[in-house]
Amino acid sequence: MPLTVPDRQTGIHAEPLDWFGGVAGLRLLDDEARAVQRVIAACPALPRLWLGVGAASTPQVGNRGLALRRGAQWDGSIRCGLPLPLASEAFGAVLLQHVLDDAGAPDVLLGECARILAPGGTLWLAALNPWTPYRLRWARSGLRARDPGYWQSALRRCGFPGGAVSLQWIGSHWREGSGGAGVGATDRLRASFALTVNKRERAVIPPARLQHLRWQAGRIAAAADAHCEAAAPIMRA
Repeated sequence: MPLTVPDRQTGIHAEPLDWFGGVAGLRLLDDEARAVQRVIAACPALPRLWLGVGAASTPQVGNRGLALRRGAQWDGSIRCGLPLPLASEAFGAVLLQHVLDDAGAPDVLLGECARILAPGGTLWLAALNPWTPYRLRWARSGLRARDPGYWQSALRRCGFPGGAVSLQWIGSHWREGSGGAGVGATDRLRASFALTVNKRERAVIPPARLQHLRWQAGRIAAAADAHCEAAAPIMRA
């Protein structure tokens, strides 16, 4: 007769992101809630889009914002798959709260975020920290914690500027619910981190065109000088 082990003792979840519905995962999501609302509050003019795990509390995105949870499809304000049925460059902020912490490749979703963000818009991405002692709480869940360098490379591949990323460490070091956030050396052991990056603004006039205008201006000035020199003898006469 095969040995059976109760599910609650295996530490294995039906889906990796289901871990966030447990005590340790919910504590972490609560620690991140204030950071989420700060990003949303900093973008009052354009709509905001929040994409989160099923266990997360829905943030206040406003009347023009959308909140979607990851499942078999994105579900919430609308129900959809990828690519997102949203207008290009229509959102001032897009927030991803742990929806990329399973083993899937991130480029498709990050590419969609780059498409729907307006120039200068903010992308906020929360991910699990592979260096924290808190990682023992999601061990064998199927979640995949990847370091900030991995996410910076992924953002660059999708068109975001690589050198303009800000980083904040969030959550507990080990004890559930101790919370907090920071950017110091000891904060690197917190349970998660959040990357913030802005989409590139479009240049008003392309640099090549500016060079052409300067060249034309130089030609006009030279022609004017030649005309004045030619007219000088006539004026003296």
